[in-house]
Amino acid sequence: MARRAVGGAGAGGPGSSRGPGGGTGPGGAAVVRAARRPEVRLPPLETYAGGDLEPDGDYDGLRIEEVDLAGQDGAGSRFLDCALTGCVLDETVLRRARLLDSVLTGVRGVGTDLAEATLREVELADARLGGAQLHGAALERVLVRGGKWDFANLRRARLKDVVFEGCVLVEPDFGGARLERVQFVDCAVRGADFTAAAFVDVDLRGAVPLEIARGVDRLAGAVISPAQLLDLAPVLAAELGVRVMPEGTDGRG
Repeated sequence: MARRAVGGAGAGGPGSSRGPGGGTGPGGAAVVRAARRPEVRLPPLETYAGGDLEPDGDYDGLRIEEVDLAGQDGAGSRFLDCALTGCVLDETVLRRARLLDSVLTGVRGVGTDLAEATLREVELADARLGGAQLHGAALERVLVRGGKWDFANLRRARLKDVVFEGCVLVEPDFGGARLERVQFVDCAVRGADFTAAAFVDVDLRGAVPLEIARGVDRLAGAVISPAQLLDLAPVLAAELGVRVMPEGTDGRG
C-alpha cells in the first residue's frame, strides 16, 4: 500500500486553528484552516494486462497507461495504489467506485460517471473532463492540479481537504454539496453554482476569475479577497434586493 506523509497545518498541528469556522489568529483575526494535501507514494507497479473493466473489480498496484476505457463498466470497482496515465474515459461507468492512494495523469473523457464514487488520497493532474458526473461522490485529500473540467456535476458531493490548483472549472455545479477545508489556488472558476451548498474553511482567494452564477448567499464559511468582493458586489446587491444607481437619478424611466 502507498505510504504518505502529510505536512502543513493539519488539525491540531502547528499553525492550525480550532472550531468549525476556522477560529481566530493573533489579534482576533479570522483564520481559515488549510486543506491537507495528499502525498501519494506508489509502490512498484505492474503493467495492466488489458481487457475490459469489470463491475466490482479489484485493481491493485497497476500502471494503466494510454488505455481506451471508453464505454466500459467498472461500477463498484476498487483501484488501490494505481497510476492511470493518458487513459480515455468517455462514458466510462465508475459509479460507486473507490479510487484510493492513486495518481491519475492526463486522463480525458466526456460523460464519465463517477456518481457516488469515493476518491481518497488521490492526485489528479492535467485532466480534461466534460460533463463528469460526481454527484453524491466523496472526495477526501484530493489534489486537482492543472487541466480543465467543463460542467462537472458535484451536486450533493462531500469534499474534505481538496485543493484545486492551476486548473479551469467551467460551470461546476456544487448544488447541495458540503465543502470543508477546500482551497482554490491559481485557478479559474467560471459560472459556479453553489445553490444550497455548505462551506467550512473554504478559501476562494486564489480563484481568478471567481464567477458565481447562483448561490452567492451560501458563501458564509468561505474567505474571499477584497478584489473578489468588489467583483461580486453586483451579484451580492441583486441577492439582497439592493438597487444600485448613480446619484442624482430617481430610478424611473
